[in-house]
Amino acid sequence: MFRLQGSKVLAVDMTGDAVKAKNGSMVAYDGQMAFKKLSGGGEGLRGMVTRRLTGEQMTVMEVKGHGTCWFADRASEINLVGLRGDKLYVEAGNLLATDGGLRTGTTFTGLRGASQGNGLFTTTVEGHGQAAIISDGPAVVLRVSPQYPLIVDPGAYVAHQGDVRQSLQSGVTFRTLLGEGGGEAFQIRFEGDGLVYVQPSERNTIAGDL
Repeated sequence: MFRLQGSKVLAVDMTGDAVKAKNGSMVAYDGQMAFKKLSGGGEGLRGMVTRRLTGEQMTVMEVKGHGTCWFADRASEINLVGLRGDKLYVEAGNLLATDGGLRTGTTFTGLRGASQGNGLFTTTVEGHGQAAIISDGPAVVLRVSPQYPLIVDPGAYVAHQGDVRQSLQSGVTFRTLLGEGGGEAFQIRFEGDGLVYVQPSERNTIAGDL
């Protein structure tokens, strides 16, 4: 069971089951636990190929046993996402932990990933269970509906789920609108029906000057 202690520490209660978490994110545990280092970026050959293409150095650990583990990552805010057979798309650096039964993989993002400086692939999580994602500051969950498409700054994007299509928009940028110049050369446009998680602090991207 995933639960938050405050907004920056994740507690996971285990009774013989397992959890996958970002390597080095465990801050404490009680009970009897076994640890195994896994490789990030998905499982199997495709995971190896995509890690090579994206240059990811992310590693994941599996924790299994009886007791409670506590996880945190550089005092980042933690958000719990419940999955009921659907799929979550999340930047690899923003994924803190998942239920052991959830499947993780990678999906091609093309120019969107390149615009964010995060490579050409993003991480997927699917199945039934809970995932914990982190953000730089409290994440905001925004609804996308058929009537109201959503435009997001690439540097603020964290994750999305639901029946959502995404595309890149270029041209006028947020900062151009404010008369500041520079800024991202691209914006991400989301259409459909779902949720998008954004953070109030922008990561550096290669899409423009920040």
